[in-house]
Amino acid sequence: MMSDKELKALVSLLDDDDEQVVTHVVDKIKTLGKDVIPYLEKEWENNFNPQVQQKIESLIHDLQLELLKQRFKQWYESEDQDLLKGLWLIATYQYPDLELETLKQELEQIYYEAWLEFKPDLYAYDQVKVLNGVLFNKLRFTANTKNFHSPGNSMINVVLETRKGNPISLCVIYMMVAQKLKLPVHGVNLPNLFVLTYKDNTNQFYINAFNKGLIFSRQDIENYIHELRLTPQPSFFEPCSNLEIIRRVLRNLIMSFDKMGEHGKAEEVKEVLLIISDGNDLGV
Repeated sequence: MMSDKELKALVSLLDDDDEQVVTHVVDKIKTLGKDVIPYLEKEWENNFNPQVQQKIESLIHDLQLELLKQRFKQWYESEDQDLLKGLWLIATYQYPDLELETLKQELEQIYYEAWLEFKPDLYAYDQVKVLNGVLFNKLRFTANTKNFHSPGNSMINVVLETRKGNPISLCVIYMMVAQKLKLPVHGVNLPNLFVLTYKDNTNQFYINAFNKGLIFSRQDIENYIHELRLTPQPSFFEPCSNLEIIRRVLRNLIMSFDKMGEHGKAEEVKEVLLIISDGNDLGV
C-alpha cells in the first residue's frame, strides 16, 4: 500500500490536462483495491474542484462495485449461501456503508416481537395467523403498491425501515422470522409473484406476504398458472433455494433501474447477476 503522501500526489494528477495521464492514474488507483476507498473519500471532502470530485466519486464507485463482485463470488462459492448475507450484499450496491450486523439486529427485534405472541403447539394455520398479526397488524409491514418499481423494494434495509416492499422482499423477511421460530416456511418461485409455502410431513399450503399473509391452496396456484396460460412446473409449487431468491431480487433490481431510466446501474447489476448465474438467468 502506498503512503498518504504518495496517494495525495497520485490524486492530484486527476486534474492533469493530459487525458492519458489521468487514465493512467485512474488505472493505478484501481489496482490498489478497496483499502484506498477511505482515503479517496477523505480526498473528495477536501477537494473543491468539481471535476476532480467527480473523478474521485467515479473511482470510489468502481472500486466498490469491484468489491461487491468479489464478495458475491465468495457468497456463491460458500456452502450455505446465507440468505441475509446475500440480501445485505445487494443493498450495499446503493448503501456501501451498510453493516450486516445492523440488519441482523433489526430482524432479531422482529423475531422477538413474534416470539412474544407465539405458541409452538398451535396448529399450522394458527401459527401463520399469529405471525401475520405481528408482521402486518402490529408492525405494519405492507405492500408498496404506490412505488412498486422503486429500487428500494429490493434493498432489505429500506424495506425494514419503511415497512413497505414488493412480494419477494416481504416474503424473505416473513420467511427468515418464521424459520427462526422453527416453522417450515420457504420461498416459492411463482411466475410474476413470489410467495411462501408452509410445508411439513402433514401440511402444505401457501402464504401471500404481499397480501397481508393471505393463506391459499395448491388449487389456487393451479388456477393462477392456468390464467397465465403457462404449463405447470414442479418449481411453481415447491420450495426454492436461497440462490434462486437472490437471483430473483437482482433481476427485480435490474428491472427497477431500467424502468427509472438508470440504465448504467441496471447494467452494473447485470454484471453482478452474471457472477451467480448459470447462463440462463438474465431474463427478468
